[in-house]
Amino acid sequence: MNPQFDKILKELMKNHRLNQLQLAELLGVRQSQISNWLNGKSLPGYYSIKLLCEKLKVSANELLL
Repeated sequence: MNPQFDKILKELMKNHRLNQLQLAELLGVRQSQISNWLNGKSLPGYYSIKLLCEKLKVSANELLL
């Protein structure tokens, strides 16, 4: 997975005008999970990656590579 995942996610959130809470609600996860992704403490699992791609309208390649 891309070591720049957190930066890509931050940019996508900015482009979609989403804060952590809004993204968490959109994905059905806790806000703390979003925070951990953005701080590089953890990475999303397969299901969350799939939802991120669908909701943010990006391909897995754009998100992960």
